[in-house]
Amino acid sequence: MRRIVLVEDEADARASLERGLRRVGFECAAAGDAAEALRLARASFFDAAVVDVVLGDDPRGGLDLLPRLAALPHRPPVVVITAYADLGKVKEALNAGAEYLLEKPFSVAELVTVLERVLRNADSSSHFVDRALSRAGLTDKELAIARLVLKGLPSEEIARVEGNSDKTIRQHITHIYAKCGVASRAEFFHFVFPS
Repeated sequence: MRRIVLVEDEADARASLERGLRRVGFECAAAGDAAEALRLARASFFDAAVVDVVLGDDPRGGLDLLPRLAALPHRPPVVVITAYADLGKVKEALNAGAEYLLEKPFSVAELVTVLERVLRNADSSSHFVDRALSRAGLTDKELAIARLVLKGLPSEEIARVEGNSDKTIRQHITHIYAKCGVASRAEFFHFVFPS
C-alpha cells in the first residue's frame, strides 16, 4: 500500500481528499499546516506528498515546505495543488522540487492518476540516482547535498535547507564532483543519468 502525506489547510477539502485516497487504496496521513506535515514526514516514510501552495494565511506556505521535504533522507516526490496556477507559481513549484502541479478544482480520480504517474517516475529515476551515487563513495552529508543538486536546487537554497553557509555547500559540491570525476553540474547530471 502506498503511503501519502497530504498537506491541505482547509479542513473540509483535507477530509474529502483523505477519504478519497483511502477509498482507492492509499494510506494517507493528513496535515493542516507545514509544521505538522514536516513532523509527519520526518517521523515516517511516505511514498509521496500532496501539498497545497497556500497554507492558512501564508500564500507561500506550501512552496516553502518543498525544499524541506526534498532534504529528507527518503525524499518523497511532491504533487503541488493550487487554486491559482499562474505561470510564476508553476515555475516556482517545479524549481523547488515539485514533480507535478495540479490546479483546483480536481477530482480524486485526477489526483490518483497524477500520483500513480509521479510514483512510477520516482521508482524508475531513483534507481539511476541510487546506483550512480553508490559508486561515488559519498558521505551521508554529500549524499543529501547531491540529491538536492539533482532536484535542481541552487547552492544558496541547499545552504538554507542544510543549515550551512553557501561557501560550505559549494565546498561539498566541489568534493562531490571530484568523487564523481566531473567538473560541473551538467556533467554531474550526465554522470547520474547517462544518455
